Amino acid sequence: MFSFLRSDLADLVSYTPQPEDFLGKQNTKQEQIDRLDTNENPYDLPQDLKAKLAQTYQDIIAVNRYPDGSHGKLKQAIAEYTNESAGVRHFHPANISVGNGSDELIRSLLIATCIGNNGSILVANPTFSMYEILAKTLGISVKTVERNPSTFEIDLDAASKMVADADPPVKVVFVVHPNSPTANKLTEREIAWLQELPERVLVVIDEAYFEFCQHTLAPEITRHPNWVVLRTFSKAFRLAGHRVGYAISHPMLTATLEKIRLPYNLPSFSQAAARAVLSHREELLQVVSEIQKQRQKLIAAFQKLPGVQVWPSNANFIYLRFQGNAAANERKMQEIADGMKARGTLIRHTGGGLRITVGSEEENKHTVQRFQEILKS
Repeated sequence: MFSFLRSDLADLVSYTPQPEDFLGKQNTKQEQIDRLDTNENPYDLPQDLKAKLAQTYQDIIAVNRYPDGSHGKLKQAIAEYTNESAGVRHFHPANISVGNGSDELIRSLLIATCIGNNGSILVANPTFSMYEILAKTLGISVKTVERNPSTFEIDLDAASKMVADADPPVKVVFVVHPNSPTANKLTEREIAWLQELPERVLVVIDEAYFEFCQHTLAPEITRHPNWVVLRTFSKAFRLAGHRVGYAISHPMLTATLEKIRLPYNLPSFSQAAARAVLSHREELLQVVSEIQKQRQKLIAAFQKLPGVQVWPSNANFIYLRFQGNAAANERKMQEIADGMKARGTLIRHTGGGLRITVGSEEENKHTVQRFQEILKS
């Protein structure tokens, strides 16, 4: 209809979350919708902390004024936490970029490297879909390799060939540590491969689930200035509603990201919330061990179900598939996802499997019970 639009956008599929009108409705069988499809933390902020934030909004934040465009105090707090969590002392605000979610930072990295047919990106599927979606919205070529179907390790031979031969050349390699949707962390062999990549390639390690895995590659940045680590406040820190992500990188790369990001990109209240949870991190991160405990219970329950293959997890979600014909299983998994939704539990059918967020103990019981009901029917 609109001839001024890029023709390649017609075939692009957008990221589609559950609509708010569905989430707000009462299910016919359940009063509560269990939202286990987007890897959110099942626990809201404590009421006393929410009350403090409300008071901050009331007494301190002037909504008629733009937010702090430099993110100075927040960057300082993030740098301190990064050092603490990585067991180092060398990160400073100059190493930190802050974005409206990690998605904005991914987009900025793509603009800084590949836009204008200057390069392509490499991803190993299945993985986080937004790398490919954001690249394609910018007209950037996406090169893909597969993962081992048993372990989900990256096909490094194919990846090496792609880095050597791709046209346009691979400028950025995206990996998630641990990966989404498959929940496996990078192996020593995969890390060694990343370390050997030439400096002309930007290596982006997405550590959105770091707190559930407790293994970070951030210290590698001092030895590999072509590396950047992404993290988020949306998972362990319970701030999905505030959309705060950050990048840890060499100061020169940070300075470039600062040139690209939109001015005043992070609202004042989101900055205040991120600083607040960092100052209360010891208390807030106590739920990580509970989520890890519930994760193991969930895995054990699914291991008992006939025909279900579930993998170990280093994140706050689990991943499973069915044994047998892949095409038939795709239909079966979509039917199960639809059946779970009808019963009041949202899960994600993605990458040839089912990704299920670890919820509260009650939500996890619902998940197993409803899944069993569908299998019996």
